[in-house]
Amino acid sequence: MAEATDHTNDTGLRSGNLEVRLAKSEAEIDAAQRLRYEVFYNEMAARPTPEMASRSRDFDDFDPLCDHLLVIDHNRGSGPEGVVGTYRLIRRAAAARAGAFYSSHEYDISRLEALPGEILELGRSCVDTAYRTRGTMQLLWRGIAAYVWELKIALMFGCGSLPGTDLKALALPLSYLYHNHLAPPELRPVALPDRYADMRLMPAEQIDKRRALNELPPLIKGYLRLGGYIGDGAVIDHQFNTTDVCIVVKTDQVTEKYYRHYDRQNRDASVA
Repeated sequence: MAEATDHTNDTGLRSGNLEVRLAKSEAEIDAAQRLRYEVFYNEMAARPTPEMASRSRDFDDFDPLCDHLLVIDHNRGSGPEGVVGTYRLIRRAAAARAGAFYSSHEYDISRLEALPGEILELGRSCVDTAYRTRGTMQLLWRGIAAYVWELKIALMFGCGSLPGTDLKALALPLSYLYHNHLAPPELRPVALPDRYADMRLMPAEQIDKRRALNELPPLIKGYLRLGGYIGDGAVIDHQFNTTDVCIVVKTDQVTEKYYRHYDRQNRDASVA
């Protein structure tokens, strides 16, 4: 069995036939890994290891140590067969058992690790093609907000990916992110020297902000709407056929939105 975590909230959040909750079994984690393989390797042309290809699963040493947030479609089933979305959540304790956070293979995140309190690394986000709707993403974010709220997490971070590895083709969105959303020094991850790619590919005055935003993946735009910051330097990930940026989000806005939603639900229930 995957190692149990130390929090207590196992209650899922529902929206119609969809529920978001943490994985409860190895079979559900396996379903998340199967979905990750389908999206990352079959759809997005990432390069699997021979073992991943033989099992049709995306996996690594972090998976047994962290939490896996799932979207379940109860019309397909209430267990592994119903998994249609996932997010991987790594906290300090899991990173300590693994020896490092996943992002540390691409970025110097020592400034984040030095912060007091709990921090959370987000990663491996994917949704089945048939479920890529605003409602599904909102449900995933409600799940993350509830997790952050319960565990009093002060800051989230992780690698966000832009498709492709051609920096010239990504010059506009990368330059926009650097010039408009660079993290303050005390919160700024920096790409490791041997992986650092300069994001300043266009001068600030030449950037068409509307077009740049249109070229950003929805997930990165979602982080920016929450007040997210970007680290210094992009990293080319040849295995996943992406160019990564490091994103940092202070959780006060996330938890405030969740609190308003939770408070509204309580008030509605008291009136009913």
